[in-house]
Amino acid sequence: MTTPTRNTDKFKELAVTSWAVNHGTSVLILFFIITLAGVMAYQTIPKESFPEIEIPMIAVNTIYSGVSPKDIESLVTRVIEQELNTVPDLKQLTSTSVEGYSSVVAEFTTAVNMDEALQRVREKVGLAKPDLPADAEEPGIYEFDFQEVPILQVNLSGKYGLVRLKEIGEDLEDLLEQIPTVLRVDLRGGREREVKVDVSLSRLQYYGVSLEDLVDAVRDENVNIPGGSIDVGEMKFLVRVDGELHDPLSIRDIVVDTRDGRPIYVRDIAEVDFGFAERDSYARLDGRAVVTLDVVKRSGENIIETADAVRAAVDEMQPLFPPTTVVKITSDMSQDIRMMVSSLENNIISGLLLIIAVLLFFLGVRNSVLVGIAIPTSMLLSFLVLSVLGVTMNMVVLFSLILALGMLVDNAIVVVENTYRYVEEGWDRAEAARKATGEVAVPVIAATLTTLAAFGPMLFWPGIVGEFMSYLPMTLIITLSSSLFVALVIVPVLCARYLRLDGEKAKPMPRLGRWILLLVGVVILLPMFLS
Repeated sequence: MTTPTRNTDKFKELAVTSWAVNHGTSVLILFFIITLAGVMAYQTIPKESFPEIEIPMIAVNTIYSGVSPKDIESLVTRVIEQELNTVPDLKQLTSTSVEGYSSVVAEFTTAVNMDEALQRVREKVGLAKPDLPADAEEPGIYEFDFQEVPILQVNLSGKYGLVRLKEIGEDLEDLLEQIPTVLRVDLRGGREREVKVDVSLSRLQYYGVSLEDLVDAVRDENVNIPGGSIDVGEMKFLVRVDGELHDPLSIRDIVVDTRDGRPIYVRDIAEVDFGFAERDSYARLDGRAVVTLDVVKRSGENIIETADAVRAAVDEMQPLFPPTTVVKITSDMSQDIRMMVSSLENNIISGLLLIIAVLLFFLGVRNSVLVGIAIPTSMLLSFLVLSVLGVTMNMVVLFSLILALGMLVDNAIVVVENTYRYVEEGWDRAEAARKATGEVAVPVIAATLTTLAAFGPMLFWPGIVGEFMSYLPMTLIITLSSSLFVALVIVPVLCARYLRLDGEKAKPMPRLGRWILLLVGVVILLPMFLS
């Protein structure tokens, strides 16, 4: 071996790199642990469409059928607005009044505790209820949540009536809601059965009965009443009065009042018909009437696994459908996530191969592989950190990972190339790894920090948009920091053990090293080919 000619006295070794090279076996074991844990994190981390962010908005919706927009505004909207205006931390109120419907949206400051805000809104709506019209429906209070967006729609159509189609949809709805990762299933379309009581005003006047008497009589007959419990010896019996109507047409026989000892039945003052409710929604697909089931998954669950479970449940139940039933799944958001995950995996593999191919002409096969290892290792370390932080694999995170791929290998190239030059000058590989990494450590760290500084301010972007976009800089910072760790800790150890010059006779690789590299290769590549 020739005597080294480079003066390295002015270059300080990086302490963490020197420690890693001196404890190479421990670092190789750490390398394997990071790889294994990273693959496990990648397989288990929830994959979603949108980041989990808290939107500081609450809507209060009230239905008051058959009322004009002007009356809705004066009788419902303004009443609710007056109460909500006193809620603390309120930023602004936005209201909409249309025929038969009122919507009041309360937007809060981003620092508010949404659980407390929701409780205060409920209290204020409770105070407003006595001033609302008696025949208006109960106001509904809803939070805004990206996780409430349906991940897919199951559409059913067939050459038979909408009533039968809706019955099939309800059976499928019950099956889908049994999936643990499904929060709820909303059924739209079809025909609703309802009992219509057509009251005759002249008969009401003839019998001297008010409409309120009729409504109260029907409501009181259609109710279940708990009666407590009775102790008989050592046995305890629960008492329950079953007053719920099971035959809709039995409403005809309900007694509304009595006159001169003679009962007045519903059939005496009204016509009762078991028909269909007036349709308030229509669903069509490819020109055919359909029943649509909107599937909403639970927050934090894997969108791909949930979509697969829904498809499996539909396939399981499809043989039970009538022969002409057509099932079509639309708006499947998991397909976009699949494409982005597949794109990420393809970019990792293609980037690895391209880097090896380019560096092959300058550093040789083995040394090119040492650089290429930095890509999957940095990614797997990033997956591990993201999983520990509880970050889901959503569209923003996936886009950030794909964006960071091109920057992952820069640090490793600098370290390997500089180490290669030291070895060419005659330095021992271990000493060359320490000296070469220490020489370029400051510019490598500075270059990485410069890139991170460009994205850092995005972490402090205020508002909902800022919270949504914060996943972009956070993911880039984690990924580039992981690549810096790999370049300064793992790559020097690999260079110290496995780097060699062109034409240099390869020394037998230690048994432990062979096993670790073999296992790392299997762990990295096998899941990608199986996915």
